[in-house]
Amino acid sequence: MAVSADEHGALVAENAELKSLLAELAAQIAELKEQHATALQAIATLTQQQSQNSTNSHLPPSSDGPGATARGVRKSKKTKSERKRGGQKGRRGAHRQLLPAEQVHEFVDLFPAACEGCARALPEVEDVDPRRYQRLELLLAGPHVTEWRRHLVTCACGHETRAAYDAGVIPASPFGPRLVSVLATLTGAYHLSRRRAQLLLRELFGIEISLGVISQMEARMSKSLVSAVEEARADVVTANVKHTDVTSWLLAGVTMSMWVLSTQLTSYFRIFKDGCRATIESMFKDDEGRLVGIMTSDRASVFGFWRMGLRQMCWAHLLRKFVSFSERDGPVGTFGRELLDYAALTFDYWRGFCDGKLTREKLEIWMHRIRRGFEATLERAAASGLDHLSGSCADMLAHREALRTFVDVEGVEPTNNLAERDLRELVIWRKRCFGSQSLRGLRFVERVMTVVQTLRKRGRGVLDFLERTVAASFAGTPKPSLLGA
Repeated sequence: MAVSADEHGALVAENAELKSLLAELAAQIAELKEQHATALQAIATLTQQQSQNSTNSHLPPSSDGPGATARGVRKSKKTKSERKRGGQKGRRGAHRQLLPAEQVHEFVDLFPAACEGCARALPEVEDVDPRRYQRLELLLAGPHVTEWRRHLVTCACGHETRAAYDAGVIPASPFGPRLVSVLATLTGAYHLSRRRAQLLLRELFGIEISLGVISQMEARMSKSLVSAVEEARADVVTANVKHTDVTSWLLAGVTMSMWVLSTQLTSYFRIFKDGCRATIESMFKDDEGRLVGIMTSDRASVFGFWRMGLRQMCWAHLLRKFVSFSERDGPVGTFGRELLDYAALTFDYWRGFCDGKLTREKLEIWMHRIRRGFEATLERAAASGLDHLSGSCADMLAHREALRTFVDVEGVEPTNNLAERDLRELVIWRKRCFGSQSLRGLRFVERVMTVVQTLRKRGRGVLDFLERTVAASFAGTPKPSLLGA
């Protein structure tokens, strides 16, 4: 059937219109597909972030919600136990031991008045083994105020003379060493806010001081601790094995970088404006500009100034990363579970060595076997081209020299827990006070934390040391040693 020219033209126009519509629909479908892929990626990213906790990321345990288990899943309801609360029948009780006689301040001796057998009066003769009972009480003596008075005396000649101002007798500060030390202990060691410390002094001792005076006391303490902090710095930078970690601190709302350098017996804290290599590198060098010993840390690129063969990567950080991988679906999860198995074996062998079940030689042999399989898995994962996996595994391979230093060198541990524990106090303090408001406050934080953490590691009293240090500063005499007895 013949088609007229008009009909042919209409068909051509309709066909062109359909082609245009199809092209428009195809473009819309392509755009929707792209939006769908972007949405899926965003959902995956948000899901991964939501599932992060202290076991699979850098987040601290305090960030885990209530009821969270080690894997971030709420605990399942357990069958209620039939046992009653408290100590169980047959258990050994715990009893407070009596203090020795040299720690008793007052004795009250009780003697029987008469014999229970014949009613005869008895003399007060001390028993070699009396029945003893003790009560521990806290006596609040309150403030002790000393006043110096310079008198004016009139001579027979009529001249009036006032006693000279003797700086060696009359103190420069209206507050004594013990009060300054107690205040610094409250705010610097137990992290009370200045206002709470002010209230505590008022309620316990009836001492009224302003917030400004508290700040001045902290400044005096900070200045007195300079030599002690220098002792700590010299000790850690020259140590054969040390640990380092970082957290944030605030200066009037501006984020700063708080670093710690730790050994088993000493901690040294510094606050910097940022965490750049050029900024922090001087903290790790001795007086001659050398980098001494082996350093344990995470894989941060800022530590590029330290030779890789003298470093130890924190396996706890690696473990959390592998947990994060293992919780994902697909090939990433498969790689993660395989790497997680190697990390678990590493910690099992290390615990066996610490418990004396493995010799150093046996640990080296078994860890050598793990190392081959572990690095082979990292190489396959790095070559897989998988997002959020391959790059991390490639970085771990770049640090392979620092993955087993703890196996070869005595005194090196596979984790950075030592430095992380030191920073935990700072994290808690930061949450309570929101940082510092002045450079003077920054210096107080880093100095008092250096001294407090070092004293605690060495089993020494904080208040006693602070009081002796401030007293020496007032008197102009040599200050006590932080590292000595």
